[in-house]
Amino acid sequence: MITILCSGTRGDVQPYLALAQELQKLGLATRIATNHDFEAFVRGYGLDFYPIAVDFASAGVDPEMVRQAQRADNLLKMVGTFQKMKAYGVHMVQAYHEACLGSDALVYHPGLTIGYFMAQQLGIPSILASPFPLHRTSLRPSVVLYGKAPNWGPINRLSYGALQGMLWMASGASLAPFWKQKYGKLPPGFGQPFEKHTTTRLPALASCSEFVFSRPTDWNANVHQTGYWFVEEPEAYQPSAELTEFLSAGEKPVYVGFGSMFHKGDTETVGRTVVEGLLLAGKRGVINGMSGLKLPEGMLAVEGVPHSWLFPRMAAVCHHGGAGTSAAGFRAGVPSVIVPFALDQFAWAQRAFELGVGSPPLPVKKLTAAKLAEALNLALQTRVITAAAELARAIATEHGARDGARVIAASLATAREASKFHA
Repeated sequence: MITILCSGTRGDVQPYLALAQELQKLGLATRIATNHDFEAFVRGYGLDFYPIAVDFASAGVDPEMVRQAQRADNLLKMVGTFQKMKAYGVHMVQAYHEACLGSDALVYHPGLTIGYFMAQQLGIPSILASPFPLHRTSLRPSVVLYGKAPNWGPINRLSYGALQGMLWMASGASLAPFWKQKYGKLPPGFGQPFEKHTTTRLPALASCSEFVFSRPTDWNANVHQTGYWFVEEPEAYQPSAELTEFLSAGEKPVYVGFGSMFHKGDTETVGRTVVEGLLLAGKRGVINGMSGLKLPEGMLAVEGVPHSWLFPRMAAVCHHGGAGTSAAGFRAGVPSVIVPFALDQFAWAQRAFELGVGSPPLPVKKLTAAKLAEALNLALQTRVITAAAELARAIATEHGARDGARVIAASLATAREASKFHA
């Protein structure tokens, strides 16, 4: 049994489902361990599920603290909010520890480093699977500083130290007291495990297209960037009659949705600005996840429509710049207007602009109706439309989840052979 440890929002979890699907095609029993709220979502793809019965509410985490963490838009804020989330981490560690038991290999998100140490404890392989490039390189800054810091070798490497340090802070601080209580002492070599994958036979994966950020030439061969991990929908999506009618009633609309970044309190601020911006640009709109927002004629509210189905039917996609949503936009072959809120979202916004497939980054703090309309008009220029279509054709040549699953399978096979040799 391969157990994949992941957490976060639906968009954070979905790429790991793609790895699980491909592992199953290889005949390897695989399960997803994540928040219990996602059980129906995960099982809907025919995947085994291990529920992590801990969430922010049950751990007593202040919702405002969660909101601050989601919207940390600079390095100091990120560090501060991660520090405050330690209490939540303590509750999670116990649950993920139980999920690891009985596994033959552990695939873990970089925010769940218990996967590395539990694999060590159980004598099984661990595979680090990151939703973005994580390992040190001199060739470009990390995703938390890309576009914000000068592209200079020493600074670039330091920026990865900062990124890895934050991820370790989020999991290591809560892991240490749990481990001491459970096992009496810390495991051998306790510390950040990320770069250890470059010096051992334990592989690391990064979900990213070679055509968006090329694999750094100074990475160790053990770090694999195989492309984006796109999930296969279990069956053809059937849109509602309302959505079908809306799409056929006029020119292609613009998608707007900010995922988990959008909170109810944003309805009359961010939401209203979105509506006004679309009107100024003279564009129809499909608005996702903004319940309660009053929409004029020419705009339709939707919930839960797969990006893989919806995005190719749009004129452009406007979103917060999460790694998974950005990948879906690039794959769809339509221009992007990215409104970053926090964390790595600024990097994807900047990269979309550099690649010529999107407008310049428009941070949510600077969002106005006029600026949104301007960004949409820029994104819908012929040269941007053409570049977006070309990028999508290039991404379609990659098989990220399939090739990533093969790396995981090879690691498990090597471990089994070694076990037979030592038996």
